[in-house]
Amino acid sequence: MRQEAPDGYNLGYTQAVKTAVSLPDELFRAAEATAHRLRVSRSELYAKAIAEYLKQQQDDAITERLNAVYSRCPAKLDSGLHVAQLKSLEKDAW
Repeated sequence: MRQEAPDGYNLGYTQAVKTAVSLPDELFRAAEATAHRLRVSRSELYAKAIAEYLKQQQDDAITERLNAVYSRCPAKLDSGLHVAQLKSLEKDAW
């Protein structure tokens, strides 16, 4: 449930930190239109967008770490299985 001040201001996004950011005009207008369409405040839209961006960065970092771990020891694949995999790829129309 959202907390609201007597004037109706949503306190849910002001309890921690307020900040000012500079955006290109076109990006600001697109964000305004999106917030209006979604019926959320600009602060809520920005918070959700930043959270999603940070989640993607975390996911990318995990992938990078896994790639680093698995690249240290090359996988050994049975040659017969390798040939079978290559043949199955030839059948697919990319």
